[in-house]
Amino acid sequence: MQQTERPQSESYFWPIVWAVGLHVLMFAMLFVSFAFTPELPPARPVVQATLYQLQSQSQATTQTTQKVAGEAQKTSAPQFETERLEQKKAEEQKQAQAEAHKVAAAKKAEEQKQAEEARKAEAAKKAETEKAAEQKRQADIAKKRAEEEAKKKAAEDAKKKAAEDAKKKAAEEAKKKAAAEAAKKKAAEDAKKKAEAAKRKAVEDQKAAALAELLSDNVQNQQALAETHGDQVAGNLDDLIIKLITENWQRPMSARRGMSVELLIQMLPDGTVTNASVSRSSGDAPFDNSAVAAVRNVGRIPEMQQLDRATFDRMYRQRRVIFKPED
Repeated sequence: MQQTERPQSESYFWPIVWAVGLHVLMFAMLFVSFAFTPELPPARPVVQATLYQLQSQSQATTQTTQKVAGEAQKTSAPQFETERLEQKKAEEQKQAQAEAHKVAAAKKAEEQKQAEEARKAEAAKKAETEKAAEQKRQADIAKKRAEEEAKKKAAEDAKKKAAEDAKKKAAEEAKKKAAAEAAKKKAAEDAKKKAEAAKRKAVEDQKAAALAELLSDNVQNQQALAETHGDQVAGNLDDLIIKLITENWQRPMSARRGMSVELLIQMLPDGTVTNASVSRSSGDAPFDNSAVAAVRNVGRIPEMQQLDRATFDRMYRQRRVIFKPED
């Protein structure tokens, strides 16, 4: 069990008590001596008696004080030595306690330091773990977001590509359809032209055969038949001209039965139509213009070459034709 060190004031407590007690005892003895002092003869001077008494009292007091002090010294010497030893022992104990307290405090401080370091290490480890977990979570979020963006972009690209493919396919289909229609139209036009060419050739062949037959007759009949043949050929050519004009005519919306327009046609000996104009209008401009356009679209009538120059100049250099919708 550790003993607490007594303060230094306690080591002086008992000597002070003894000294105060001695002084009290001295004052008590001094009072007693005054009380029991015998009366002096009246003949002696008062002053001398007083001096004597004081001297006597001083001697008695001195002796008493010395005696009391001696007794007190004899009594207090062992006690003082004991107290001094106790004080020294208390100081040693106090020093030992201080050393032990210092060692305990150092140990406690070291333990606290180690605990603090362990706590800091644990906190740092926990913070590092939390940081790693947060980084992983953020990385997972970023990865998921990137995947979603990639899927979204892929879907948009696929949708855009599908739209472009559909548009391209529609354009190709339209192009193919237009090409097919154009080819069909061209084939129809080619067939029509071939049919017309074949028909014209047949007519020309027929006319040529008729002309050859006429030319093969004797000379005597040629002159007589010339005008007749010319009239016949002219009649055939008139029919041909009407037929060609009709084929090239585009019927306007205003065309009605009963209309008629007279056209003046100018041609060259090889059958080329050089001009067409209205010599008498029908009263409907669209119908008149459609008739003029039909004549000009004929272009050339090769059959005109069958006529001799005189007949051509007389009949077809300038030819009037009456055109009607119903014809």
